[in-house]
Amino acid sequence: MGAMSTTDEAEQIAPAAAGGPPMTFDGDQVVFELDDLSCYYGDFRAVREISLQVPKNKITALIGPSGCGKSTLLRSFNRMNDLVDTAHITGSVRYHGVDLYADGVDPVEVRRRIGMVFQKPNPFPKSIYDNVAFGPRIAGYRGNMDELVEQSLRRAAIWDEVKDKLKSPGTALSGGQQQRLCIARAIAVEPDVILMDEPCSALDPIATLKIEELMRELRENYTIVIVTHNMQQAARASNFTAFLTMGEDRAGYLVEMAATEELFTRPANRITEDYITGRFG
Repeated sequence: MGAMSTTDEAEQIAPAAAGGPPMTFDGDQVVFELDDLSCYYGDFRAVREISLQVPKNKITALIGPSGCGKSTLLRSFNRMNDLVDTAHITGSVRYHGVDLYADGVDPVEVRRRIGMVFQKPNPFPKSIYDNVAFGPRIAGYRGNMDELVEQSLRRAAIWDEVKDKLKSPGTALSGGQQQRLCIARAIAVEPDVILMDEPCSALDPIATLKIEELMRELRENYTIVIVTHNMQQAARASNFTAFLTMGEDRAGYLVEMAATEELFTRPANRITEDYITGRFG
């Protein structure tokens, strides 16, 4: 089922605000709640004062011009920015009500629950099987590893293509297959959320459509947040879209967030309309 056919369902949860207060969801539907979040690299503020909510079991797309902080914002959801020495935040990121940046929160556990799929497929230089089994082994998984690997590959819609070559290198797969293998690797540690940073930018159109179809299937069990430069992809695949741009200080900020069809057909802000119609960006 495509994104446009899910918009009615989405709007029942939270009608798009017409340029008013931020879009809000019922408490049990909220996975992330950002409050006045700013992200810094040293003295440079890359993202400023963003407040938004991400709903459960939906696909939320982050769109906007290059350099507006989409990837920085995405990485704040699972503390990947912590890996940059100079990175720090102000404001808060709450995950199911828990402040992810509070003292005592384990960033490794955060990243297990909130998985990441990167722009360029990055399978480990290991077999297909070992790519999927790597995370569970590190986490001390004690169940049936063969079953977990198969289940993860099935959920990533690649099992039928690789079931007879599980000992072959993951790097020998095509680009689209590698990306689905990376999704299987993320799924294997049983996350709650999957973050995707431009997951199709290195793929051909056929592989891209397979990833989009897979995303729609995965949202039955996972919350997905995707960064994309491709507005057609956001329109096809997402339930909600947040549009970011940047100010004169080059810090990215949120212009508006709405149900995807609402944002693309009836944007509340002129800046959004200018961007999606190609007048700038």
